[in-house]
Amino acid sequence: MLLQTFEKNDEIKRIALKVIIYLFAVFFSFHVLHAQEEIETKPPPVTRILFVFDASQSMYGRWQSDMKITIARKLLTNLLDSLVSVENIELALRVYGHQYPFPPQVCNDTRLMVPFGKNNIPDIKQKLKDLSPKGTTPIAFALEQAGYDFPDCGNCRNIIVLITDGIEECDGDPCAVSLSLQKKGLVLKPFIIGIGRNFAEAFDCVGTYFDASSEQEFSRALNVVISQALNSTSAQVNLLDEYGKPTETDINMTFYDNFSGLPKYNFIHTLNNKGIPDTLTIDPLLAYDIVVHTIPAQRKDSVTLTAGKHTVIPVETPQGSLYLKLESRDKMIRELKCIVRQDGRHETLNIQTFGQTEKYITGVYDLEVLCLPRVIIQDVEIKQSHTTTVEIPVPGIAVIDKNVNGFGSLYTFRDNELIWLYNFRDNIQQRETLVLQPGTYKAVFRSKYSKKSAFTVEKIFAIESGKSINVYLYR
Repeated sequence: MLLQTFEKNDEIKRIALKVIIYLFAVFFSFHVLHAQEEIETKPPPVTRILFVFDASQSMYGRWQSDMKITIARKLLTNLLDSLVSVENIELALRVYGHQYPFPPQVCNDTRLMVPFGKNNIPDIKQKLKDLSPKGTTPIAFALEQAGYDFPDCGNCRNIIVLITDGIEECDGDPCAVSLSLQKKGLVLKPFIIGIGRNFAEAFDCVGTYFDASSEQEFSRALNVVISQALNSTSAQVNLLDEYGKPTETDINMTFYDNFSGLPKYNFIHTLNNKGIPDTLTIDPLLAYDIVVHTIPAQRKDSVTLTAGKHTVIPVETPQGSLYLKLESRDKMIRELKCIVRQDGRHETLNIQTFGQTEKYITGVYDLEVLCLPRVIIQDVEIKQSHTTTVEIPVPGIAVIDKNVNGFGSLYTFRDNELIWLYNFRDNIQQRETLVLQPGTYKAVFRSKYSKKSAFTVEKIFAIESGKSINVYLYR
């Protein structure tokens, strides 16, 4: 009867354990799926477009069917009307040359007329309607001030669209200002629309220039600029193996702005269920330097994308694996590490722990095992999709019992010569534990309290693979 009771209790425990495991799995799966949903529903960036509008005296000039200011105001207003229902967009208006009459020349004549915000298109249209061209053309100063018009934002694309009928008139340097704004990561490469005649020579260094030689070209330029600013652009990175096939994957890729050097994206590469590299949505307004974080890293510089089109970016990343094998149950030995270098080079690529497998770009490598004495293994070849195994004898452990603090070193033998390996620590505990390769060693030691060299002691001992030994220096 008592035995049956025990058996029933055991059965209840087993059922309860299964229920707990099931509930934990459901709970864990829910949180994983919830986290995945949060990642997938991350909102797209807000595109913020600042129109820097020329209201200098020359905008009263005749052009095509009317005055420049009238045509520019009408066409920009039409564009604004088309953006009313566009999501994830914020607009602002800065004007220059509108506050002080010329002459005299006032070179700080610019003002943010409408700051960034939602549903502010009516405000921008009204400010455009009220403009009266008056002054000079301080483009560099206006661009410099434009850098302060974008409030801090962690998920925004900042774009400047400069509309002008002339070039810099205040001895400023629009090119230098634009470069500075881009270097700081404040704005993307600006767009410039030149009204009336071709100013490409003056503005090519500022940003992407559009020559609006007619009303039709001006309207087209505005639409192209907005299209490039808003249209999503797709790309895929093909990580190629030695056979030119895009089979490599699961590696982080960093996209750097080719101009500013700032990192813009990080993607862990993946293949879809058809084995094709995943499609990425990338800002087409930048050129990129792409670093694929293999070991060693591979890169592809000056990659450009065309707005609205799909771009395939191939990067050669052939990989194989290195497995460092060491049969041991001792934790200290299992944590043995190894420096990995490219053949013939001194730079450390990686420090790999024994018992682990790591991927490397195919090629030849040199290994330095961080044991005592160091083990150097040269010309280790990593082949495509192949695991190269490197195994060393299991080290042993020497527990050096010094009894007192003092000074000394550990040596191994090469013929009749002592080869230094390690200096004992004179300011820590009187016992030190060292991982040593199988072999014969000599410890040389003197107590810090002994003031005669004759009190130096020597101890020879042997290390066997996978075994520990206590070395008493004063026995």
